Amino acid sequence: MTRALGREGYDVEWHGNGMGGVGAADEADLVILDLGLPDIDGVDVARRIRDKGLQVPILMLTARADEVDLVVGLDAGADDYVTKPFRLAELLARVRALLRRRVAEDGGAEMSVRGVRVDVAGHRAFVDDRELQLSGKEFDLLHLLVANAGSVVSRDTLMREVWDADAGAPSKTLDMHVSWLRRKLGDDASDPTYITTVRGMGFRFENDE
Repeated sequence: MTRALGREGYDVEWHGNGMGGVGAADEADLVILDLGLPDIDGVDVARRIRDKGLQVPILMLTARADEVDLVVGLDAGADDYVTKPFRLAELLARVRALLRRRVAEDGGAEMSVRGVRVDVAGHRAFVDDRELQLSGKEFDLLHLLVANAGSVVSRDTLMREVWDADAGAPSKTLDMHVSWLRRKLGDDASDPTYITTVRGMGFRFENDE
């Protein structure tokens, strides 16, 4: 699962016990929590994360199909759950939904990387003080890249999230939109300031100044 999430462009930090997960939750955008842990119960992990005042989304993985167990987990602070065995596609869909929800909840806040500012709620983007005139797809593409600044976002992920395309779908339209976006950003594909092509993988929005 860790490798699969990594292939999707997520930066994954794995912990083999509950207390490690509690400690790492402070810096996480999402916690995927297995209830069967060697030290403390996963439900207790969720409670401890919430007791710290953290609002990070928690996705439970459970082999317990009993409704009471699931209710206990959700009451402890989990946001969603996946019952084992599950398909990877289902897990990824839940991950994307929770991350989108968090972005929406933080949506009033703007994201700013390297002078590129994305106003999610206002659906506007700027380079310094200059507003970019973007199409809907260009905005969605920029938003996704900036939200994952510093990490490679795979071509399949971009096609799925922006165009709702199946894995392996032709991605010529993606290349066209990246080219148009670079032009509007004033970026140079051969010496990029903002969007770097990672051959065989996807694109990365640079976040180092």
